[in-house]
Amino acid sequence: MLTRRGFARRIGGLAVASAWTEAAMAQRAAVSADAPPDTVWLNANENPDGPPKSAVEAALRMVPQAGRYHYQDFREIYASMAASEGLPREQVLVGAGSTEILHCAVDAFTGPDRPLISADPTYEMPMGMSAALGRRVIRVGLNEHHGIDVKRMVEEAGKARGGLLYFCNPNNPTGSIVHKEEIAWLVANLPPNTIALIDEAYIHLSDVPQLESAMRYVKQGKDVVVTRTFSKIYGMAGLRVGFGCARPDLIQKMEPYRDNVISIVSARAALAALAEAPTAIPDRRARYGKIRSDLCAWFRSKNLRYLESHSNFVMFEIGRHVRTMQAPMLAKGVAVGRHFPPLDNWMRVSIGTEPEMEKFRRVFWEVYSA
Repeated sequence: MLTRRGFARRIGGLAVASAWTEAAMAQRAAVSADAPPDTVWLNANENPDGPPKSAVEAALRMVPQAGRYHYQDFREIYASMAASEGLPREQVLVGAGSTEILHCAVDAFTGPDRPLISADPTYEMPMGMSAALGRRVIRVGLNEHHGIDVKRMVEEAGKARGGLLYFCNPNNPTGSIVHKEEIAWLVANLPPNTIALIDEAYIHLSDVPQLESAMRYVKQGKDVVVTRTFSKIYGMAGLRVGFGCARPDLIQKMEPYRDNVISIVSARAALAALAEAPTAIPDRRARYGKIRSDLCAWFRSKNLRYLESHSNFVMFEIGRHVRTMQAPMLAKGVAVGRHFPPLDNWMRVSIGTEPEMEKFRRVFWEVYSA
């Protein structure tokens, strides 16, 4: 039962969390200040292709009908998204990007006695949200190969007697992957009272055999939540669609924290994109994989150390604090990724079009060599 005092605490926690979110988003948006009009945006892991053509057409068809909420349509929409992963509707929770689902998982599965155990660095939102809500955050550094250390994460979860274990696969910002054998070990060795939250925002951008989705463990009824987004391979970041997959009881625990239905315009665009997945995903993966490979070849030619990436970005070492390079590069029309402590001397650059990457190489080298 929610008392007035409990309600006040909850509202206070939400206010702090909201403040953290707004501050974080403002920090990311600040990069646009004083940017030249011809700036290439290689800072947010966006897809320059944008949505597939069919998704754009579906969105445009819905705009004239956007005066209504269309609540009655969402049962079918959510069922279709679930079916795309071979799951029943009750095993999928749809939100405004996968970020909303990560938020719901933090709310549902962390608490005063249940910390967040997170890889570090990885996508920061769950760590920032947990801290803002007053929940303990246990940060587990990467291993010597800049990969996720799943054994240490499980060890920390055991010490804490449970919690929410979180990482991205492939990881943001390093682009490294957790091999399928490691995922299998993780799931088999999760301590009691522990949920594994595996963020697969970039899963479609690599097809190496060592990388495998954790969706199979959702289907097996394990203590696993997998999140997906339409922001990356589908190029729909501004439309804000994502979903999480888990056992029905885990979905039910997260659902009260979701805000509402998503935009009907975005929902219809997402369904159209899913219909194009068999051709759009391999085409985009191959094309941007080639651009990524060319960029890494250029790094090698310049004797710049980089991390092997399985995503739409590459992290490379520049021998100085990344903040010393960001503003001068932005002044020349290239926006690169933010600072990811403790990797102070590493820069993350998103993969853009070939002309955009050519401009990146030119501007980076000018600033780096100055």
